[in-house]
Amino acid sequence: MTGPSLPTRSAEGLIVPAGEGRVLAAEAQHVTYKVTGEHSVAASTFEVLVPPGFDVGAHAHTHSEELFYVLDGELDVLAFEPRVRTPDSWRSWQSHAGKRAMKATPGTLIHIPPGCPHAFANTSGVTAKMLFQSSPPPAHERYFEELLDILTSGAKPAERDAAIDALRTRYDIQQITPLRYDPPGPE
Repeated sequence: MTGPSLPTRSAEGLIVPAGEGRVLAAEAQHVTYKVTGEHSVAASTFEVLVPPGFDVGAHAHTHSEELFYVLDGELDVLAFEPRVRTPDSWRSWQSHAGKRAMKATPGTLIHIPPGCPHAFANTSGVTAKMLFQSSPPPAHERYFEELLDILTSGAKPAERDAAIDALRTRYDIQQITPLRYDPPGPE
């Protein structure tokens, strides 16, 4: 008796040298695809640059599991259900166990199980870099591609914001606090 057949995948590994991968970039978004659903049934893997002044806003995913690993720079991060979800900012949130947002420096790993509110922001003056994994693939791959299309469409801000809200809904992103991008001005 034989079981169900699995999709055929190459028995070869994948090596993506430094500086290589498919890059998507616009405004505050700079994502390099390293491993996609074409290569893995477990997770998509990206290198993400987070510019100064970028705050992804607190959000949660019903079905996605995520992992962030800070490579360079520093980020304010949060990964817990707060006592109270305030809609304007996540920075003062506190968990039932007393956890608060913290500063993540190179070597910090953040694991996000499905349903867990999470956020990251770059409050420094230097671009941060992180490795980001999302499971299951390819949802985040498609999300980033569609987000880039919206950001480069030339739409008016209100139309762009409405399109991004609809995109988040389609991709299982419950936005709790706003995404913000307020780059520092010249000194």
